[in-house]
Amino acid sequence: MTKTQIIEAGVAAVVLAVCLVLFILNTKKTPAANGKKPKGKKLSLIGMIIAAWFLIGLFISALTGKTGKLHIAFEMFSERVELFGFSLAKTTLTGAGVLVVLILLLVVLRLTVIRKFSVEQPKGAQLALETAVDFIDNMVKGNVHGYQPKNLQPFMLSIALYMFGCALSELFGLRAPTSDLTFTFALGLTTFVSMNVYGIKKNGVGGRLKNMGGAVPAMRPLMIPLKAVSDVSIPVSLGARLFGNMLGGMLVMDLLKGVLGGYASGLPAIAGLWFNLAHPGIQIYIFVTLSLTFINEAMELEEA
Repeated sequence: MTKTQIIEAGVAAVVLAVCLVLFILNTKKTPAANGKKPKGKKLSLIGMIIAAWFLIGLFISALTGKTGKLHIAFEMFSERVELFGFSLAKTTLTGAGVLVVLILLLVVLRLTVIRKFSVEQPKGAQLALETAVDFIDNMVKGNVHGYQPKNLQPFMLSIALYMFGCALSELFGLRAPTSDLTFTFALGLTTFVSMNVYGIKKNGVGGRLKNMGGAVPAMRPLMIPLKAVSDVSIPVSLGARLFGNMLGGMLVMDLLKGVLGGYASGLPAIAGLWFNLAHPGIQIYIFVTLSLTFINEAMELEEA
């Protein structure tokens, strides 16, 4: 440690000791007549946390030599690895690993929780599962009007769980597959394929073409090619939107770690609760909502 760092560590240690003494003294004080706790206790606790964080940062900086610096470097596509003679993206392997973990968890749930379902009073894991199913069911009913395929709810729930699992992989130091453009484009393709499959299943090939051509028969020869181009752009727009939002979260986390240097202890973990949990949840909600909107549009039959 340099002389400056030693002085800073000494000051931080003194502040930590003073705040600790004040915290202990305020803990022994009796609450006020209105039942409120002494304000000094909260202030001393905040001071202890800040001083401890600063001390930890000093020691990490001294041991590792990490200093805060602004550095931006990212790739639109994931790094590749050789496996059994095939060149695969790391995000592909991560996505496959997430899929295996989800399958194992679902098997465990099927053999344990689901077998013990209670009709009268659901609680615990059963309540959480039923809440998730009801949420997706309400989303489908709110965005898809009239005809609703029986397998649409489990299909959308599977996509949502898979995307959330991929986002969580970043907590383990891996690049989230949802921050890879090829991966998000593949998710967009699932929407493109499903909207056409459900549209043809409900109205037939002729009905699907009629839907693409609009309500005016004379304009259909012109409108069908234009609508086809519009539909082909759907996986591109969905994939690019999801990629941009998820990559933005990953870059913010990397910048936070880089700028703070050795003082990054704890703060990225707190920020990660947003960028790896809440933020992906919002993006998944938007992706599923848009997918359901496109599916509903494909199944609606225009009347001449």
